[in-house]
Amino acid sequence: MTDIYIISGFLGAGKTTLIQKLLKETASRGGKTVVLENDFGDVGIDAALLRTTGTEVAEISAGCICCTLSGDLIRTLKTLIARFEPGRLIIEPSGVGKLSDIAAACEDEGLLAVARLRHKFTVVDAVRCRSYLDNFGEFFADQIENADTILLSRAEAQGDAENARALIAELNGRATVICEPWARVNAEALLAGAPGRDDRRAGDHCHEEHCYEDHCHGELCADEHCHDEHCAGEHGHSAEDVFDTVTIRTEHVFSPDDLKARVLRMEQGGEGTVLRAKGILRGTGGCLNLQYLPGDARIESCASGGDGDGALCVIGRDLNGRGLADLFGGVL
Repeated sequence: MTDIYIISGFLGAGKTTLIQKLLKETASRGGKTVVLENDFGDVGIDAALLRTTGTEVAEISAGCICCTLSGDLIRTLKTLIARFEPGRLIIEPSGVGKLSDIAAACEDEGLLAVARLRHKFTVVDAVRCRSYLDNFGEFFADQIENADTILLSRAEAQGDAENARALIAELNGRATVICEPWARVNAEALLAGAPGRDDRRAGDHCHEEHCYEDHCHGELCADEHCHDEHCAGEHGHSAEDVFDTVTIRTEHVFSPDDLKARVLRMEQGGEGTVLRAKGILRGTGGCLNLQYLPGDARIESCASGGDGDGALCVIGRDLNGRGLADLFGGVL
């Protein structure tokens, strides 16, 4: 029997980083782990990064698996389980995927004999969560409402962490929320669903370090109907209806300073509203991993991603694909 884990989270929240941690810390565990990666663009940037760990990674690209590709998801899961017989199968949906739809696909009758959905995780950016809820509530709220465990990223500031916890409690009072630095989170315990040292329920209002209350103090529990204006059940949009994606192929060799300058021009230019950009690009000293969110561009050296080298995926609204391609010296 294969245990399925879904690790969801909005654009740039840190899903791939969490999966890398889980793979590294459970590598000595018996049994095979397979990752199914869904990038919204035509090129699997995150899949390329995960393959550098030596893990078997399958991809569904050029769309969102909770929307038009849901049938592909079920077929791919059946194929992966039959081929590899993994003990664990981790699904990383697109950042604009709806967790409710992905979970429903994982509980398809055709999978019940060979797999079980063990746990649903959502990674939440503590700094940007309010903005995401206000602007993209249909997608962002669904990821929180349907999670069993929520891990906060970018939660170094106490104020950001508390504000994020309050927002989460409004949407899902029964989820366990992990606020502590991920380095202190035990991967095996996390996958087993066991509470970590500093875990607290989303609805808890106790600020003691060792609070393990199990009952829900929030106004909304997962089994109650949500009447909030952001409730995903009131809408029926697909990610393709709301978000644009542009995939750029470029042979240009960047220095870190050159790449950072181009990203700054992208941020200040009129190429549309860029919500996320990520890529493995050729650099003067090897490959460069670009991870961009508005106001936060991170450029680090990385191992070659193989076919993913020289590719950049941009997600946003009203994107000017030609202008973006010209900016990074590439083609669409």
